[in-house]
Amino acid sequence: MSALAERWRARVPGAVLCAVIALAATFVSSAHGGPQFLYALLLGMALHPFSADARAAAGIDFCMKPLLRLGVALLGARIAADQVIGLGWQTAAMVVVAVASTIGVGVWLARLLRLPSSFGVLSGGATAICGASAALAISAVLPRRPDHDRSTLLVVVGVSTLSTVAMLLYPLLAAAIGLTPAQTGIFLGASIHDVAQ
Repeated sequence: MSALAERWRARVPGAVLCAVIALAATFVSSAHGGPQFLYALLLGMALHPFSADARAAAGIDFCMKPLLRLGVALLGARIAADQVIGLGWQTAAMVVVAVASTIGVGVWLARLLRLPSSFGVLSGGATAICGASAALAISAVLPRRPDHDRSTLLVVVGVSTLSTVAMLLYPLLAAAIGLTPAQTGIFLGASIHDVAQ
């Protein structure tokens, strides 16, 4: 029992650091608008030197792996079956095909560029599913490589940046094309690949 308590006690400093970053990102997002996840990413990058401190490592690792997976699962659970059914089977089928083909194209492009297939799965999955959250969840289950953390950071920053640009440009594109409100909703929902946006 004392070993378990000691393990949890060792996680406290790193978990507190992660909680402070999450609370600060929430505050900045609510005060100034913008994606909460992007603010958390920027604050985390600014405080990255603390991750080298042995006192914080266990808590950061805990927040980065099991806690993040739980968060992504809870985020996915917010989409109820009746909401998917309400969209119609054609829209649901389009989403399934879009996700599968985007991940497939990501793997194909990675091979074409002589990058590891796991990078293709990571970038394709992040683009196809829900952006930075998916990138971190996928990264947590992929095999570790020497450049694993750098690849994950590249995908997270890239997907957050590109989806922010898409959030600004795609509504203008939908209006220029003359899409109906329902078509615009499907277009934006299927193509802007980050939950925050």
